[in-house]
Amino acid sequence: MAFAVEAEGLVKHYSGRAGLIEAVRGVDLRIERGEVFGFLGPNGAGKSTTVKMLTTLLSITEGTARVAGIDVAQDPDAARRRMGVALQEAGLDPRQTGRELLVLQGRLFGMSARDAAARAGRLLELVELEDAADRRIKGYSGGMKRRLDLASALVHEPEVLFLDEPTTGLDPASRLTVWEEVRRINREGTTVFLTTQYLEEADQLCDRLAIIDGGLIVRAGTPDELKAELRDRLGLDADPTLDDVFLDATGRTRRRVAGDVQEVGA
Repeated sequence: MAFAVEAEGLVKHYSGRAGLIEAVRGVDLRIERGEVFGFLGPNGAGKSTTVKMLTTLLSITEGTARVAGIDVAQDPDAARRRMGVALQEAGLDPRQTGRELLVLQGRLFGMSARDAAARAGRLLELVELEDAADRRIKGYSGGMKRRLDLASALVHEPEVLFLDEPTTGLDPASRLTVWEEVRRINREGTTVFLTTQYLEEADQLCDRLAIIDGGLIVRAGTPDELKAELRDRLGLDADPTLDDVFLDATGRTRRRVAGDVQEVGA
């Protein structure tokens, strides 16, 4: 069975005033179907560039990438039909209602009016927005907008859902709600590729994760495996946190942010 996401020798170069910029220098990924996979990295590490290549938003300099078995460079249209993408800034029309937005998305994906309406209803129930379905989006809270954006990315029933820092800027209660929505979506059978700067978020949600720095994967495994490896290698008496793993892998610092969640800092 093909992997949900697979990358081999993924490279991205830019030409800048200072010469050649190597944003990604050879990334290999294997993500199993049904996983919640976390992708961590500080600003400038190559995280966003890698995700943009995987989601067809950026060309690939070298290497190959497949999503749901489809080569994203050779057949980007087919790959897009297999994936959903929810970017950090939700692209929602505040004049629409939540239901109108989801029905429109369904129609754009070729569904009949009846099928689009039925799909919208199921998704509104999934993300627990039935009571707000017919309210204008401009009246939604930040957390509600993020949940609606998740639903929008699921309209065409993608096999893989890419989430780009889905809880950035949310209050603690909204952050926990989005965490539960991610778990719920995953239980429905969707593979989730999650980029995040919040280490606690990765620890709570992810089956496996990879840490990228300097355009290369510097650490990968389950959260428990990574913490156990660090404990054994350093001979620690107490179990380390994922924060400790990140610091050991990259040498970055950390700071406390709203919601008592640890964030990756440069």
